[in-house]
Amino acid sequence: MTVNPKTLPRPTPETLHFWEGTKAGKLLLQQCSVCSHIYFPPRPFCPECASRDVGIVEASGRGVLYSYVINHRLPKWIDAPYSIAVVQLDEGPRMMTNIVDVEQTPEALVLDMPVEVVFDAVTEDITLPKFRPVSGGES
Repeated sequence: MTVNPKTLPRPTPETLHFWEGTKAGKLLLQQCSVCSHIYFPPRPFCPECASRDVGIVEASGRGVLYSYVINHRLPKWIDAPYSIAVVQLDEGPRMMTNIVDVEQTPEALVLDMPVEVVFDAVTEDITLPKFRPVSGGES
């Protein structure tokens, strides 16, 4: 599949740790040292208490399918159809992503199904976290 560089994320100082993590096969989130809130997307302060005392934690990479749409109107560089999904991570935050390794139909994309992260190295610099159903239905 051809990648359109215009659609790829551009790491910033606030998100660099996240993109370095995905490149290393790790899903890195931030956690507030004051209130313990774990959050995504990356930012320099806690969205819960506004503290700037935040650290980085490695997520389990597990969660459940919270919501999705199936896109059938495709740009020429993407295989069709594909899901645009929101995954509720076991650690609490929700993440927009794609669901892969499963038929892209409402019958196969069941809400609350357990999913796990997989990493898609789309360029030398960007590895995208995507999710697939957990085999055996275990979470």
